[in-house]
Amino acid sequence: MPNRLAHETSPYLLQHADNPVDWWPWSSEAFEEARKRNVPVLLSVGYSSCHWCHVMAHESFEDEETAEYLNAHFVSVKVDREERPDVDAVYMEAVQAATGQGGWPMTVFLTPDAEPFYFGTYFPPAPRQGMPSFRQVLQGVHQAWEERREEVAEVAGKIVRDLAGREISYGDARTPGEEELAQALLGLTREYDPQRGGFGGAPKFPPSMVLEFLLRHHARTGAEGALQMAQDTCERMARGGMYDQLGGGFARYSVDRDWVVPHFEKMLYDNALLCRVYAHLWRSTGSELARRVALETADFMVRELRTNEGGFASALDADSDDGTGRHVEGAYYVWTPAQLREVLGEEDAELAARHFGVTEEGTFEEGASVLQLPVRDGVSDAEKIASISERLLAARAERPAPGRDDKVVAAWNGLAIAALAETGAYFDRPDLVEAAVAAADLLVRLHLDEHARLTRTSRDGHAGANTGVLEDYADVAEGFLALASVTGEGVWLEFAGFLLDQVLVRFTDPESGALYDTAADAERLIRRPQDPTDNAAPSGWTAAANALLSYAAHTGSEPHRTAAERALGVVKALGPRVPRFIGWGLAAAEALLDGPREVAVVGPALDDEGTRTLHRTALLGTAPGAVVAAGVPGSAEFPLLADRPLVGGEPAAYVCRNFTCDAPTTEPDRLRTVLSG
Repeated sequence: MPNRLAHETSPYLLQHADNPVDWWPWSSEAFEEARKRNVPVLLSVGYSSCHWCHVMAHESFEDEETAEYLNAHFVSVKVDREERPDVDAVYMEAVQAATGQGGWPMTVFLTPDAEPFYFGTYFPPAPRQGMPSFRQVLQGVHQAWEERREEVAEVAGKIVRDLAGREISYGDARTPGEEELAQALLGLTREYDPQRGGFGGAPKFPPSMVLEFLLRHHARTGAEGALQMAQDTCERMARGGMYDQLGGGFARYSVDRDWVVPHFEKMLYDNALLCRVYAHLWRSTGSELARRVALETADFMVRELRTNEGGFASALDADSDDGTGRHVEGAYYVWTPAQLREVLGEEDAELAARHFGVTEEGTFEEGASVLQLPVRDGVSDAEKIASISERLLAARAERPAPGRDDKVVAAWNGLAIAALAETGAYFDRPDLVEAAVAAADLLVRLHLDEHARLTRTSRDGHAGANTGVLEDYADVAEGFLALASVTGEGVWLEFAGFLLDQVLVRFTDPESGALYDTAADAERLIRRPQDPTDNAAPSGWTAAANALLSYAAHTGSEPHRTAAERALGVVKALGPRVPRFIGWGLAAAEALLDGPREVAVVGPALDDEGTRTLHRTALLGTAPGAVVAAGVPGSAEFPLLADRPLVGGEPAAYVCRNFTCDAPTTEPDRLRTVLSG
């Protein structure tokens, strides 16, 4: 019989709806039940494409005996971290503080007052490698709760007090300058892996936001080392197994230092961020590889993640059926030489094996290989390789596909809108811009209420119950601002303004200018989460700083500019110390130091040939964070178009920064020079 999760919209929670565990969703009723029964709460946090979450579910939550013990002695609460990043953040902070590490599945035991007292991540069904079994943990916690309640309460109280005392100093209201950005670059150089690209050792994550900083820093200062690190890292990632050589798009991360074996789940946020990075790399260098990867990644998102309502699904699973009924990580993506021969015949299989690095011993498990592009120079003619790739892709499509988490997350759709709008504009692909507009329409229609408050998720055209967090407001505003620049439709600037006004009123500390991840009127947790560091995606804090800065450049709004500058005080504090974890903040700081520049393009009509050329030239400018408004003279669509006439009857571009404007130009080449950083 299904449990309470059967009524939820989250695909992750629905995966657990038929468990024998009597799950509750996160709710005040669950904690009320624990209080009534005088039992602790088991909080289990994960997400639908998480491999070890599936493993623990199969081993423990689907097991009748384990479920019976849980139901007798605990109230069990299941949370999708992608729906409730606030709950995840608060308890993950406690797990990391207590154990020195975190991850998913996250397993936390709480008092009925939601105070944590015992933590872990994955627990096996039997003791293994020094880890207790899940049953042993449950029995130990139950025993402590029954026999040493005062001690449990003391531990819980101490943890909550410690968390409250972890408020770190976020620098001051002063903005980062040349010195901090130079120190950040030096720090990145020290952590850079010159042999393989990327930063640090294994596992290696795509450093999308750091790459944006490096490209902007190069554009502003001409630092060749910054460009080289960005270029080499992008090339190594695109040639490795983390990039899907047949279908486009990136897996979550590489388990090794060489980008060979990925963790196979594909997340919307990674692909949106990387699509934009490669488009920006092409804009800076004209690299053919960057162009191909940007377009293939955009096409992957539209083809495989787009929902019927026009939004973008969260993720594709790492695991899929290997054809024998077993769910195996990577089964959909890997190849053996025998499988190549079966699809391609002897001769082409040999060529494919050389081209994609497929070996007899394999680069993954059980003799299978992850496809890569190990050889820099073409192995053979491009037509032959294209034909081989098409046949392999068609054969792969016959395999059981990985599951898709089809909930639409506002923040990640904002990132996708920005990426698709810009990629479509750069490469003359109006279909990609249309896909961005459709996703933006869905967010306005379904996620945004009449008070400009955002709902975090939707599924199948139904809005979820969870309110938006800071990253939702900031990333959606970022997407709308990119759409405004690309389409010349001022309504997207207006919507971005509504969202950023919410940031000023509901997420900002009026005293310090610091930002919180949850709104002042959101559900009260054991602490109000506040994390300025960029991890898998930009933090809400740095995303808000960047969007506030762009909006201020478009509108001249002093409150938005001041809020951006105050928020960037955190980059002054963290940039020189931990540059890898504040990449988007550093990128925003680059825009601040450059102005950012304000570009107004006027012409008789947006689709007029001369206007289009100037508009595209403006979008292709590399000056960090430059904003672009395009329209007809006297248009009220954008504040930047006010008092901007044609020049001699010709389309013209006006470029200003820091209250100073250049003479208007009708020449695309002149505009290109002015906007080249």
